[in-house]
Amino acid sequence: MSEHHTGPVETGAAMDYREHERTYEGFLSVAKYGTAACVALLVAMAAGFFTAGGWIGGLLTFIVLFIASIVFLR
Repeated sequence: MSEHHTGPVETGAAMDYREHERTYEGFLSVAKYGTAACVALLVAMAAGFFTAGGWIGGLLTFIVLFIASIVFLR
């Protein structure tokens, strides 16, 4: 025998789509700028270790690359 459910179907709590989209945009922003910071850090470490720039050269490279990535990723 087949039983048919005639009562209301429970679908869970109502979604706040505006908040969901805000959270998703925030996650994408953190992922985007976090990746840019990691890439800038790796390039700056290579510049600092393998060139005559040393620690100061690596730091300046990181600052320039990270600022450039912020400008270009907007």
